[in-house]
Amino acid sequence: QVQLVESGGDSVQAGGSLRLSCAASGYTYSTYCTGWFRQAPGKEREGVAVSYPGGGITYYADSVKGRFTVSRDNAKNTLYLQMNSLKPEDTAMYYCAADAGSWVDCTIGKTNFGYWGQGTQVTVSS
Repeated sequence: QVQLVESGGDSVQAGGSLRLSCAASGYTYSTYCTGWFRQAPGKEREGVAVSYPGGGITYYADSVKGRFTVSRDNAKNTLYLQMNSLKPEDTAMYYCAADAGSWVDCTIGKTNFGYWGQGTQVTVSS
């Protein structure tokens, strides 16, 4: 059974940093497309970063390029999202997701992930 558990959300001031974690279990980590998404109240869910661990490529949304970085600890089956220079508009519930689909469509445009975590709240104040 695939499980994804996010943690690390918090309230910070603009310009601050946070690192989110997504602990994964129940599947072969390096063969699944993984992603970070966020959803703010009243807004649609937005893809933040998508990567295929086995391919070593990560795609980022334009709104976070240069500020957010995805990393992973394969030994712990854990995905991280390092968020720097946070802005109030980064305020949202952040989710990690995983999918067993092809690496070919494992890009920032992918939304049909089969597995989702419960989310962790990030609040950035000005």
